[in-house]
Amino acid sequence: MSSIPPTQLTLLVRIRDAHDQEAWIRFVDLYAPIVYGFLRKRGLQDADAADLTQDVLRQVSSAAKSFEYDTKRGSFRSWLFTVVQNKLIDHWRKEGNREHAGGDTGAHQILNELPQPGADDSREWDADYERQLFHYAASVVRQDFTPSTWQAFWLTAVEGKPGRDVAEQLDLTVAAVYLAKGRVMTRLKDQIRLLVGTE
Repeated sequence: MSSIPPTQLTLLVRIRDAHDQEAWIRFVDLYAPIVYGFLRKRGLQDADAADLTQDVLRQVSSAAKSFEYDTKRGSFRSWLFTVVQNKLIDHWRKEGNREHAGGDTGAHQILNELPQPGADDSREWDADYERQLFHYAASVVRQDFTPSTWQAFWLTAVEGKPGRDVAEQLDLTVAAVYLAKGRVMTRLKDQIRLLVGTE
């Protein structure tokens, strides 16, 4: 099993270097699905959501050069959510102006009736963010563990099965199940810190 050196830089620090291709690939793999999914749920067609996702990533790339992580100023997740919301609002405004210029007042009326971003959007963004972060970190960490260790973790921590039942199912001791769960949880937390820093 590999271990993470305590001095390894977080992903958000690494993306300041535009030439760190590995960091940018990981960043895009982690954040693009969150942005794209959020935009699709807001009614954008596939192509428009993909274009806006690229716009968001370009803005992150520009801002990353001078990015200083300061928890007092808010989380990266919140900042990214604001960027996505602003891009979405700009998109709908452009669409409204285009439809209005074409004389289609029905389309303009529909655009005016779209709900404004609010607390529900923020909660949904946070839930999607947490879910994607967990799944991405899990895909990275899983390779560091044996199948039985991973199953012990998954069945207890994710599926919520009692340790005794999992021990019986996997032919392990109850202590081994909880030890496996603890080891995987520690690695997941370390991986998440590397991806997003301390939020």
